[in-house]
Amino acid sequence: MITLALSKGRIFDETLPLLAAAGIEVLEDPEKSRKLILPTSQPGVRVVLVRASDVPTYVQYGGADLGVTGLDTLIEHRAEWGGATGLYQPLDLHIAKCRVSVAVRADFDYANAVRQGSRLRVASKYVNIARDFFAAKGVHVDLIKLYGSMELAPLTGLADAIVDLVSTGNTLKANNLVEVERIMDISSRLVVNQASLKLKQDRIRPIIDAFAAAVAKRTSA
Repeated sequence: MITLALSKGRIFDETLPLLAAAGIEVLEDPEKSRKLILPTSQPGVRVVLVRASDVPTYVQYGGADLGVTGLDTLIEHRAEWGGATGLYQPLDLHIAKCRVSVAVRADFDYANAVRQGSRLRVASKYVNIARDFFAAKGVHVDLIKLYGSMELAPLTGLADAIVDLVSTGNTLKANNLVEVERIMDISSRLVVNQASLKLKQDRIRPIIDAFAAAVAKRTSA
């Protein structure tokens, strides 16, 4: 059995065409089914639905053979495990694209605060990305880890700034926040358990190759 770990939402939806290229169709809609393990058109392949932040952990420890997860999640996972995760990362899938950015209230003078060397309170789910970014700039920050509704932090005075994923920027605008610095571009990656790749290479390698061909075809179009 080959197990693929996915999270619901955009990554799941944008992975479906790649699975189709590998001749794999997920047989149930995760938004309509209560099941956490979904069958596919290939009896030897199944999809497990996990939290986005848990995908690398499932793959690392063999709960899944493969997974699709954002670069942001991988960076945080590597930092928590000291850089050694035992994950093989063969492909940038070029899906679920967004960016990690710094955002503040529209009336907060971020540039002046940084120039004056002010110590900033920064809220983020991505504390390792934020820490590395501000350390490289020589900006002193107090990091506050949050897991959701990041936009509330500056609005309630909890933080001066947030570091969060930004796609269209519409959520920031709706909450009177502005994007002031772009930290990095993000896309989703295929990750593979290294032991699975050795033991199940004849079944996993064709999936990797099909994904690679589909990505190459789309990016060259």
